[in-house]
Amino acid sequence: MILRPMILSLALLVSGVAQAQTGPAWTPVEGSAVIGDLPMARGSVLAGTRIHYRTLGQPARGPDGRVTNAVLLLHGTGGTGAQFLSPQFAGELFGPGQPLDVTRHYIIMPDNLGHGGSSKPSDGLRAAFPEYGYAEMVEAQRRLLVDGLGVDRLRLILGTSMGCMHIFVWGTTHPDLADALMPMACQPTAIVGRNRLWRTMLKDAIRSDPAWAGGDYQTQPVQGLRTAVDLLLLAGSAPMAMQRDLPTPDAVDGWLDGQMERRLPALDANDLWFQVNASWDYDPSADLERMTAPTTWINSADDFINPPELGLAERFAPRIANGTYRLIPNSPDGKGHGTHTWATFWKDDLIALLARTDR
Repeated sequence: MILRPMILSLALLVSGVAQAQTGPAWTPVEGSAVIGDLPMARGSVLAGTRIHYRTLGQPARGPDGRVTNAVLLLHGTGGTGAQFLSPQFAGELFGPGQPLDVTRHYIIMPDNLGHGGSSKPSDGLRAAFPEYGYAEMVEAQRRLLVDGLGVDRLRLILGTSMGCMHIFVWGTTHPDLADALMPMACQPTAIVGRNRLWRTMLKDAIRSDPAWAGGDYQTQPVQGLRTAVDLLLLAGSAPMAMQRDLPTPDAVDGWLDGQMERRLPALDANDLWFQVNASWDYDPSADLERMTAPTTWINSADDFINPPELGLAERFAPRIANGTYRLIPNSPDGKGHGTHTWATFWKDDLIALLARTDR
């Protein structure tokens, strides 16, 4: 068994053990767009906001000159658009004849605000970075599309974890922008209960570390980050898979040691705090009737962050016009919260969504 070495998103950061896959290498075109000054709901402005992105394929244009084949992929907390280049995602979707064949689709994979190559606290402002929420993150995506890439209509928005929540923001605030929506691994309601609890514990761990120094640390507050990684690993765990793949105390302890050695050097405390904090303004539940684009919403039964026993999908799914909901059953091969990045679990659902929205 080979463990993946790179933190690509919250789901990959928190995922348990997973088998490596091989597949073709995807080489995207990369760029950055300066999208102007971005006002924040809590009263400040981020000047000269920069959004980094990757693209695959080429834009196709209709008789009116508008792009007709753009697909927006939205990553999870702590990740970048690069997560969608992983074999378990790209290898199932981007090749010839596959659902998002890059010879027919223009794939756009931004690093969302506060992440990757986009404007983020570790660029220099540190803890003085404006406190952003999901509304600002979605507005930054919109400006990238419309002002940066000249895209004012999307064939599909597919989002995972945080990107799933961004889709519900898109669907309720810009209901006519996309032909189809595919949110995976989230709920369309405020983050409360255990979901908020572990996030608050993570943020407290970072800022309670004496090395935090008000966010102006000279070295990373490692003790706080160790606790953060512990919480993220639990939040993304797939219990049946872990029970099988970590069958002895030594196996568990050795795996955890390896996770810490690999993950801690990749983290910045300010960036992670802001990334986890960004969900403070999220609650699209009052406006779900505004979602008119055909939607396929998918969760997994082994997801610690979105446990099905809460019954939230049963409450909210009937309010989404043109929406379908599917819960992926628990199994020893499950990936927990990270199921959203393993296309083999939901590829047929994507094919069906694209077929029923084919123009």
